[in-house]
Amino acid sequence: MKDIFQLTTVEEIDTFLENHALSFLYVSSPDCSTCHALLPKLEELLADYPLISFGHIDASKVEAVAEKFLILAAPIMLLIIERKEFLREDRFVRFGDLKEKLDRIYDQFDRI
Repeated sequence: MKDIFQLTTVEEIDTFLENHALSFLYVSSPDCSTCHALLPKLEELLADYPLISFGHIDASKVEAVAEKFLILAAPIMLLIIERKEFLREDRFVRFGDLKEKLDRIYDQFDRI
């Protein structure tokens, strides 16, 4: 399974993004059943991408994350490459589509 970095402050998020060129952030809320259901699926999916670092943010503990990434509701999934957002998915993610998008982006990144 993929290691998940628990990010609990904006500073930790910034450091995580600075230290990992290819980052996937998952922003969830503790009262969100969809959030809880998606996390293990994302963990399984991202296991196929060893260069992607996986960070989880509980929006109730890091309230500033909403402003930082312009998030209106949880869950939100962000693929960030070299501190720039390349992909944003929300609660109605289709994992087949997400995998295709990740494959395309990952293939390009892996060639660099």
